[in-house]
Amino acid sequence: MINGKRVIAIIPARGGSKGLPGKNIKELCGKPLIAWSIEAGLASQYIDEVIVTTDSEEVAGIARDFGATVPFIRPAELASDTATSFDTVKHAIDFYQNELNKTFDYIVLLEPTSPLRESGDIDGMIEKIISVEDQFDAIVSLGEAHLHPSIMKKTDGSKIEPFCKELIMATRRQDNAIAYFPYGVAYIVKTKTFFEEKSFYPCRTTHKIIKRYQCYEIDDIYDFLAIENIMKHEWSLA
Repeated sequence: MINGKRVIAIIPARGGSKGLPGKNIKELCGKPLIAWSIEAGLASQYIDEVIVTTDSEEVAGIARDFGATVPFIRPAELASDTATSFDTVKHAIDFYQNELNKTFDYIVLLEPTSPLRESGDIDGMIEKIISVEDQFDAIVSLGEAHLHPSIMKKTDGSKIEPFCKELIMATRRQDNAIAYFPYGVAYIVKTKTFFEEKSFYPCRTTHKIIKRYQCYEIDDIYDFLAIENIMKHEWSLA
């Protein structure tokens, strides 16, 4: 809790994954991938409850072993490739309100696929959004994009052309305006706003800029290997 506001952290972790089968429980530097997000949430001084929403009993068991609450097994229709983050989080919030009579003022979304969090990241973001809550309703973590949109291409038959023709590619990389990508260190939003705008990016959203080494998330084995080696390099992990 912070300034009388209750905070819930929600970690979505499906059992299936096409890009990297079983990725949420795949061992990463000595512990399952999901454990990194659970421990980050539990380390927060402001988060009142850390829950995992999953369709998998195996994932649920591992999540509980690392201290997360798993109040339900997510319905299959909310674990398909077409299920949205909004639907998944809404289901969790509705469950707490309707079944447990618990409400929260802020939602923190912690994606297991973004484990490169520093110890003060989450609480720093919570403190920032609370300090400007009269101006903003959400905060997201942003990292500088590895590749600038102006250099992206698309194909037209045998030809290539700019992906975004309206963007002029500068001769020198440093002449471009910086482009940012929302890497998933954390997404934090007022619960009321989340339901009203159905998004973690409501109209009034601010940001936290993360470090270069944190600008990765796991979609496939190559991402996994990259993050594994980053952890070993940055955090001196075996």
